[in-house]
Amino acid sequence: MYLCTMKNLRNSTPEELQLLMKEWGEPVFRAKQIHEWIWKKFAGDISEMTNLSKSLREKLAEHFFIPKVKVHHTQYSSDGTIKSRLQLHDTHFIEGVLIPTEKRMTACVSSQVGCSLSCKFCATGYLPRKRNLDYDEIVDEVVLLNEQANKHYGKNLSNIVFMGMGEPLLNYKNVMKAIERITSPDSLGMSPRRITVSTAGVAKMIRQLGDDQVKFKLALSLHAANDVKRNEIMPINETNNLEALVDALNHFYTMTKNEITFEYILFKDFNDSLKDADDLVKLYRRVPADLVNIIEYNPIDAARYEKPDEDKVEQFMQYLESKRVNARLRRSRGKDIDAACGQLANVDHPTQAQA
Repeated sequence: MYLCTMKNLRNSTPEELQLLMKEWGEPVFRAKQIHEWIWKKFAGDISEMTNLSKSLREKLAEHFFIPKVKVHHTQYSSDGTIKSRLQLHDTHFIEGVLIPTEKRMTACVSSQVGCSLSCKFCATGYLPRKRNLDYDEIVDEVVLLNEQANKHYGKNLSNIVFMGMGEPLLNYKNVMKAIERITSPDSLGMSPRRITVSTAGVAKMIRQLGDDQVKFKLALSLHAANDVKRNEIMPINETNNLEALVDALNHFYTMTKNEITFEYILFKDFNDSLKDADDLVKLYRRVPADLVNIIEYNPIDAARYEKPDEDKVEQFMQYLESKRVNARLRRSRGKDIDAACGQLANVDHPTQAQA
């Protein structure tokens, strides 16, 4: 924890740093060096800024701190997935997941400590929302997962998905600023086309994404294609129903022409019938969606839902294919370490190795 009189150095703009250097009688180029330490080298402490004089580092440390996110512990799945419990400067915890495949190295990042939406099938939904992540904490997540990708697989991240803990569009300002930093040429320089923000369906903010003409992709966690069923498993649908979401998604596409994906988890005897598939087809045709990801359900202790039988899944997929829906079946990764879709519960496993 840091004293309230201390300022987060990463909130200082290059212009503010230049003014500060002038005020302190330092060469103006020191501001650029500090900025590079923060956003290129991702320094975790002012003492690491070794090309600054000791006196300048000491002066900076009197007024500023860097609230660096740290790895608390890490779990390793048999399929190569890595889940990390990350500790924030105020002792809160979040989880982030590195998902390696043959073609991609994906970071699944969180945007909130806990979640306020209470989706019935999601482990995070049973946690209270403590607070939003600050934009620099989200960037730290990405940096830490990129370090793991390099350490364990010798590759940089290729993709980022905001599908971890929390609802990204309820932390709009920080998520947008984090993506700005992640894609900035003077930082990680990742293409926004390789970033996907997933939402449970906040219609107003989906429209705002369109108005802001964002460059990244959007995924809607749908999971039911009629309001009655969606209300049952996703309380947010009571105030953001499918009609409102269709309208918002069409606005988003009109303004950005960016890819839209539907995420649809199959639950046994709930949303896996051919009637449910037909409802999904009808909704798909009302939105310029590029893809429907059909996801196998990953059971959690708090919920009663189960996975459908394989033949039911196959029938569902065949029906979508017969209606020319671009759908793919996404097998979950990291199930053995509770890192799969819907399983992030912030459970402490202190005996796991750190990485």
